[in-house]
Amino acid sequence: MTTSIQIDGSQGEGGGQIIRSSLALALVTGRSLTIDNIRAGREKPGLMRQHLTAVNAAIEICGGVATGAAIGSKSLSFEPRPVRAGEYIFSVGTAGSATLVLQTVLPALLIANGPTLLTLEGGTHNPWAPPFDFLAKAFIPLINRMGPRVEIELERHGFFPAGGGRFRVHVQPSKLLRGFDLCERSQTVKHCVRVLLSKLPGHIGKREADTIVRKLGWDPALCAVEQVDSPGPGNAILVEVASDGVTEVFSEFGRQGVKAEHVAADVAKEVSTYLTAGVPVAEYLADQLMLPLGISAWQQDPESPEGVCRGPVRQRGGAYRTLPLSRHSTTHIDLLRQILGITIEIERSADDKCCTVRIGSSSRLPGGEP
Repeated sequence: MTTSIQIDGSQGEGGGQIIRSSLALALVTGRSLTIDNIRAGREKPGLMRQHLTAVNAAIEICGGVATGAAIGSKSLSFEPRPVRAGEYIFSVGTAGSATLVLQTVLPALLIANGPTLLTLEGGTHNPWAPPFDFLAKAFIPLINRMGPRVEIELERHGFFPAGGGRFRVHVQPSKLLRGFDLCERSQTVKHCVRVLLSKLPGHIGKREADTIVRKLGWDPALCAVEQVDSPGPGNAILVEVASDGVTEVFSEFGRQGVKAEHVAADVAKEVSTYLTAGVPVAEYLADQLMLPLGISAWQQDPESPEGVCRGPVRQRGGAYRTLPLSRHSTTHIDLLRQILGITIEIERSADDKCCTVRIGSSSRLPGGEP
């Protein structure tokens, strides 16, 4: 009988990511888990609505069983069953992030036994979660590089605090995920700025665009201000930087009482730091790539218990160069090591301004010796 996974929900960063990634890995590995001390250090500890939606989504796609699945619960046990491909609708019911719910179920659906269509409702552009545009332009293209085919389409924007967004995800799975390396960034081939406004005056977007142009020295023609349909007011700044092999998307959100120029200056500083560092992967994408590359490193090739491929060589795991890791990422690393038993090594640069993350199986690193 496979040993149950015991997770301390207060470890490291201690937030909702521990819940989502633990559930995702339970679905992938088929191992049951118990999470205690859920969000213990937060102002409102325990499961919130978007976390509960993620739990219920995990239950639904596999017919599993959970105890402690209630708002405010500080302990959760989950016993998964085999994942079932199909059509699913998951609604957060608030402005809670629907993109974070996707993080919970997507990894298992990438290696499921058939295609899946997901419809997700809730927040699509929230300050505390990857916006839809980050998924579409930065994350999903790299997932498709691993073998599956994922298509994602936005039907309606959902800003905090009203929510009400909606998007669809089509998943054509691949039994095995191919790893990859992303250690060099080529010359930028495209960069642009989109400022989204919903039920707010246009001068806000113009001031934000003008600030980014001034801070980064970019051509004003590369900036677009768009009025979008959403149930409530909202403002998002999205900066896209594309190179061969990777596209990064940086975002910032308008906040009540904060001048538009200050919001734009924040995202401009983030973009400038990335461009100066010369790395291909920025902070948030670095965190997002760990789990799929970790699954790739963990997976055995068919009929090869030693993990040696008998057909064409499949890279397991991978490596990428990024900025110094956030606490969010270091917590993620500890979780992946615990549940998957894989090797994750961090090589810091001499000036400590960037690092290389290497993810491999327990017996070897990609490209290295056993």
